[in-house]
Amino acid sequence: MASAASTHDVLGTTVTMPVEIRHARCFVAGFTADSDAVEHAIRAGGDAGDAYPRPLRIRPGRTMCMLVFVDYVDGDLGPYNEFGVCFLVEDPTRPPTSPIRALRSLIGGDARALIHHLPVDGDFTLAAGRGIWGFPKTLADFEVDHDSSTKHGRIVADGQLVADLTVRPGIRVPDSSQDTVLNAYSQLDGVLRMTPWRLTSASGTRTRIGGADLVLGTHPIADELRSLKLGRHALMASSVSRITMAFEDATVISATP
Repeated sequence: MASAASTHDVLGTTVTMPVEIRHARCFVAGFTADSDAVEHAIRAGGDAGDAYPRPLRIRPGRTMCMLVFVDYVDGDLGPYNEFGVCFLVEDPTRPPTSPIRALRSLIGGDARALIHHLPVDGDFTLAAGRGIWGFPKTLADFEVDHDSSTKHGRIVADGQLVADLTVRPGIRVPDSSQDTVLNAYSQLDGVLRMTPWRLTSASGTRTRIGGADLVLGTHPIADELRSLKLGRHALMASSVSRITMAFEDATVISATP
């Protein structure tokens, strides 16, 4: 007999797991970053002891920082915009690995990312994200263009510019309907969690080397991004016109007593 689906109360509304996203679209730029600076940012963002996720070193001294704008068009949490600052990381429960082995693991589909900042523009998704998965969601204002061939997003929080990102079109990639799982880590209130984020389909994907322009503002998140010594040019950029996905319940990896 199948076990009953878990539920969560979010602002008086019952949310049944997994949370389904029937239509989302996004664009993302990936920049190399100083691995020591990223590790410092991860440690500063939570207190999980030795179990904190370590940056995935793609070459000595460098890791990856992903900046992504997502428009959730139709999903169980309603429509909203999201901006993510994410770091590619290793499994915190295993010993550190070499850059070559880390890249082999990544290419083989073992993708892991720490969601470091996650501003959104909706109160319900804010409460759900923090309460169900421990995602570090905060409120912000968005100006985003997902419709043009060149994508553009601008995010302002507390009256200050966080980031202005432009992604130019890349080469068309074949559509995918094969399940892909991203293990997403989050740190909030001294608790490290891991959430299986299942991508069930992606269409209208374009990707390229480079192809992104980033302007950082005066908000503390922008200051932190500067401290990471991001590469002057994006390593890659990508956009997806339609995504379907599902978020499972989070698993607690470690918690500060």
